[in-house]
Amino acid sequence: MVNRTDGLYRTSGPKMSSISSKLEGVEEDNINKDSISKAISIHSVNSESFGKDLAPPVISPPTLTDLLFRRHKLKPLNLDAVATEASVYDDPILGPHYHPRPGYENLHRFDPSARWTYREEKAVIRKVDLLIMLWAAISFSALNLDRGNLSQANTDNFLPDLNLSTDDFNLGNTLFRVSFLIAELPSQLISKRLGPDRWIPIQMCLWSVVTSAQFWLTGRASFLTCHFYKKTELPLRLAYFWASSNICSVVASFLAFGILHMRGVLGKAGWRGLLTLVISIATFFMMPPSPTQTKAWFRPKGWFTEREEIIIVNRILRDDPTKGDMHNREGLSLKRLWQAALDYDLYPIYILGLMFGIPTSPPGTYLTLSLRNLGFSTFATNLLTIPSTIAGLFTLIGITLASEAVDSRSIVSMAEDVWALPCLIALYTLPANPNPWSYYSVATVLLSFPYVAWCSRNAGAVASRTVNASLYNMFVQASSVISNNVYVANDAPRCKVALIGINLKGNRNLIIICCVNLFILYPGTRTYYKWKNARRDKIWNAMTVEEKSHYLATTKDLGNRRLDFRFAY
Repeated sequence: MVNRTDGLYRTSGPKMSSISSKLEGVEEDNINKDSISKAISIHSVNSESFGKDLAPPVISPPTLTDLLFRRHKLKPLNLDAVATEASVYDDPILGPHYHPRPGYENLHRFDPSARWTYREEKAVIRKVDLLIMLWAAISFSALNLDRGNLSQANTDNFLPDLNLSTDDFNLGNTLFRVSFLIAELPSQLISKRLGPDRWIPIQMCLWSVVTSAQFWLTGRASFLTCHFYKKTELPLRLAYFWASSNICSVVASFLAFGILHMRGVLGKAGWRGLLTLVISIATFFMMPPSPTQTKAWFRPKGWFTEREEIIIVNRILRDDPTKGDMHNREGLSLKRLWQAALDYDLYPIYILGLMFGIPTSPPGTYLTLSLRNLGFSTFATNLLTIPSTIAGLFTLIGITLASEAVDSRSIVSMAEDVWALPCLIALYTLPANPNPWSYYSVATVLLSFPYVAWCSRNAGAVASRTVNASLYNMFVQASSVISNNVYVANDAPRCKVALIGINLKGNRNLIIICCVNLFILYPGTRTYYKWKNARRDKIWNAMTVEEKSHYLATTKDLGNRRLDFRFAY
């Protein structure tokens, strides 16, 4: 159904017109929707200006039942039909204003007239999943295996080994998070200049060395010092990405079961070991800079053909033209950095980043320590952490699928606090010396919470995303600093100091924070972005096509400051 012209696949007019008018075997209710609906509504492009050789628009979003149990209904029946979705590039007047900047690394593969089929697109996505996403998940898991080994260490008398108190443990966690907070923005700026394909494996190697150095910890002082997917495809891939962290935690628990039997080997406790350096080094060879830069001395043929590069680049830019704003190794100026930092439209999300994780973090941090002090053995404690981790994997993927059916990030993101509130109330009402299995049951349900975030989509331009994602993560790290000081030993008069997990005052504060999130912050954020979008719609829709073209050609507004940008809420 496609003809080859000038090295690109272009559609043949009459046949593609027939496809467009008859929907060529694609079920009307089940066509993917996001980019075309937003392109039409945001840019107000006349429907006649879109080529008839494009995929037809989505009539209605998929239902949650379809996403969970009938995903086959969402697949096109004719894999040889055109999969290229309409975008602002198809508008002859506004389209040129959205073309990639001259420095964009994939510019040589950009062509608004390129067309491809569902069969080709599915093959390319599978290839990206296998070559890019899979190794990214492996790398992330390896990093978390190193970063998260403190929980398993607590099951093996970590604090007594180093003569640490619970408050020393809080202080160490606080300094750890503060260090992360301070390094976050500089790290992102270095990554933007060097490229994440270089900076991420460098970080992993350095972290592996630091973690290995924990083998020589002997006391308190040394403890304290120590762009391939469309936005409609990203949520599920990111869910799989974060799910790899859960899988890593399960693996870490089983590893801890064996490694902790090494207690006394070479005179050192069993929780000390060497991790993940091999994966860190391999990551240097497994992360290409971009879809068109996969060739290297160790991979002379690259991963993608020229045709596949054309499909990847153009489907991504059609979905989000801002991804062509700058080169992937282009550093940020101080002016651009300052502009992004002053982007007050993202402050509501920063506040959510500070608050949303607090209710669930302290119970998770102290789970292994509390279970040990409730009488569970070292090895039983490690195995008892697995059920909540596996359950969390399913709730994560489930809430992501729900977010596809419920077009509201704020409502879906509330799920974590909705889940946590009854569990925190249950923890608060436990007696001073609870039945160990009662505490474990409540804590396990609590720690099975789902997680959703939406910061990057509201940042707009690539440069803004780099800074805004860093600022958001800094607020998340600040949240962890707060969380690490919620359960304080002298605030638990009802029980033994060791049973920190049923801290009365701490759990009461967590309940209050959870209610603030649910009844003030999430509704307030949704209301603000809804009002902001309506205000811009009124201005943008009142402009003529010529006025819009003049605005796009002359505006100095960047990222989410532009009149044609709409916030996700």
